[in-house]
Amino acid sequence: MWGTRHQRCQPCFGPDNLTTVKQRKLPYAAGPLSAVVRVPGSKSLTNRALVAAALARGTSVLSNALFADDTGCMMEALRQMGFSIATDVRGGRIEITGFGGQIPAIDADCHCGNSGTTIRFCAALAALGRGEYTFDGVARMRERPIGPLCDALAALGAGIEYTGVDGCPPVTIRSRGLTGGTVQFNRPVSSQFISALLLAAPAAQDDVLIEINGPLVSRPYVAMTTAVMDAFNVAVIADERGGAYRFIVPAPQHYAARHYAIEPDASNASYFLAAAAMAGGSVTVEGFNANSLQGDVGFVHVLERMGCRVSRHDDRITVQGPPRDMPLKALEIDLNDMPDMVQTVAVLALRADGPTTIENVANLRIKETDRIEGVATELRKLGAQVEEAIDGLTIHPPERLTPCLIDTYGDHRMAMCFALAGLVCHGVTINGADCVSKTFPDFFEHWEAMVGGLR
Repeated sequence: MWGTRHQRCQPCFGPDNLTTVKQRKLPYAAGPLSAVVRVPGSKSLTNRALVAAALARGTSVLSNALFADDTGCMMEALRQMGFSIATDVRGGRIEITGFGGQIPAIDADCHCGNSGTTIRFCAALAALGRGEYTFDGVARMRERPIGPLCDALAALGAGIEYTGVDGCPPVTIRSRGLTGGTVQFNRPVSSQFISALLLAAPAAQDDVLIEINGPLVSRPYVAMTTAVMDAFNVAVIADERGGAYRFIVPAPQHYAARHYAIEPDASNASYFLAAAAMAGGSVTVEGFNANSLQGDVGFVHVLERMGCRVSRHDDRITVQGPPRDMPLKALEIDLNDMPDMVQTVAVLALRADGPTTIENVANLRIKETDRIEGVATELRKLGAQVEEAIDGLTIHPPERLTPCLIDTYGDHRMAMCFALAGLVCHGVTINGADCVSKTFPDFFEHWEAMVGGLR
């Protein structure tokens, strides 16, 4: 690698940068819910489709695309790298013109906010170029690892220089195109490393073989990546044997420009479906079904285990929660495949009939905040007893919830999951509620409309 070597970055094991603006008092549900909700397009699908479209030849159109901080960061980074993007925010439409696997700009300086998909996907994209590309983000981003991905890019011909802490942004990619070959990841802490390399690999000079030793966290997100690649006419050969994974990307291949419709965001839908479990009644989310590309649609199985009834249809999912005077069922659950659901399950555990244990989610320590410590801290404010492990937590529900001010640590999922607590506890306020702009800018308007649909 190029540049000076520094100490390896370490995950931050404590909530940082408390957000203290935009306090929002949460609505209380005085009775069972009865609501039909439609959520915006998927952030994960929008950002993957943007990269695939940038690598295609010609103009692609993305419909029902998400317009939020994370997708805004992605579009701005792509513009800095020379791609032409036109948007229709009201119509949920993005047009992007690709250059057949080439990067138009020979230099770029990209600020990626706190968007992990943006900085990791675009770093891999930059390795296809012929020039120098720098990627940075907010203070928390400088603590989030990118080293394993950069090591893989270096093995395929890219030059890497860290200008801060080794293994974390800011990072400069000096590229002459990806050569192809074999790369290995040993117990990767983020599936985004794999997705980033998969998205870029078709434009390499020769085939790319990705070998993963050890567990693959968030596997459904990698499956989502290969599904988007397939939709843009690129093939990936995947193989799992004995807990090891191999992905072969024949190269060069060419993405095909197309019209691509983005599904509603299953992660953001989960809060509304969980509301029926928390407050009783029924909530329907329109626009997606149990065959969604998004692994988080599997959250409805968790709700069933907790005592809800789920109705699945081609164009909607409905959850019927138990009556308010009937507790939810406590769980012991591995959420490695659905890490974004951990905070939601943890808050639902406040209404369970015993302790709930969530396991195998150590990668939450390196998200927008340390989501294990953060959620434990805020659950204790509500009166719960919480035991932390390095890779999970156990929640003992209180007899009664305590009204309090919930801190979000700048993490959108903290704000959205704790909205559930407000449904059953008067006087819960979210501190830093504006952080939902990362993936769902008008979340609270949707939430209040849902509560307004009481029976």
